[in-house]
Amino acid sequence: MSTVTSDAAPTHERAQSISRRILASAWAMPSFRVGLFVFLALLLTSAIYPELSSISATKMVVKDKFLPPLFLGEKWTWLHPLGTDQLGRDMLLRCLIGLRYSLLIGVVTVALVFLIGCGLGLLAGFKGGWWDTIIMRITDAQLSIPMIILAITILGVTKPEVHTIIIVLALSGWPLYARVARSAAVTERGKEYVRGLRVLGAGDWRILLLYAAPNILPPIAFVAVLDVARMMIFEAILGFLGLGIQPPTPSFGSIISDSRKYLINAWWIATSPGVFLALALTSINLMGSALEKARNKIYGGA
Repeated sequence: MSTVTSDAAPTHERAQSISRRILASAWAMPSFRVGLFVFLALLLTSAIYPELSSISATKMVVKDKFLPPLFLGEKWTWLHPLGTDQLGRDMLLRCLIGLRYSLLIGVVTVALVFLIGCGLGLLAGFKGGWWDTIIMRITDAQLSIPMIILAITILGVTKPEVHTIIIVLALSGWPLYARVARSAAVTERGKEYVRGLRVLGAGDWRILLLYAAPNILPPIAFVAVLDVARMMIFEAILGFLGLGIQPPTPSFGSIISDSRKYLINAWWIATSPGVFLALALTSINLMGSALEKARNKIYGGA
């Protein structure tokens, strides 16, 4: 008994050590630090500035419509650093609120996708048998439908709210995680420590939750950071199509959609949310890419 237990304990320690090594290796890359700094700056600004501002993001002030950004044009004002839209609403405030909802939807959706997909994938790969057959057939059926088409279909017949968008995107994106987790679980269940735990009488659920999952999930979680950017893009696409967060609440997609007719005379209305979205996506991709490189480096050298 003592031999197998001591083998299982180092397995936990090795998983934690690998996770720390991946984070340390990623932190050593300048791209990760730059991405993290930009991401934290955007996150804090979007969380704090709208709460401290005395301006409303939804109140229309017609006399202030089409004010240009600072130092551009003749009527710019410090009160509206990025100018105003066609209804006199402050663009900086609207972009930050749109960024807040975009980050919220992206992060929460990826967390749900990770939990659902990896949970079902681990179950299918570790248990095998009819569990594997049923879950993988559902996964195959889900993968046959493009994610954006499924989201548009569901949101087209329901009320597009934040929680609805999150649930729809999560239900659309879990199959890829299920396949990756299943493949890792199939490899893990054949290892010696799993056989030893079964000899000692440990059940599949106990082995899966306490020993196998901590070894399998961290590497997948690091790569999942990249999916936050993908979900933010999907949220913007849905907003552009009118199936995202509904007005008067601002979102990147709805702002860009409404500003198409003013691209020549008031270009900043469409450009401002595009710049914020590009900064957020770039920062997330820098962090995710660094984590993926660090993971490949650690596992390649292990």
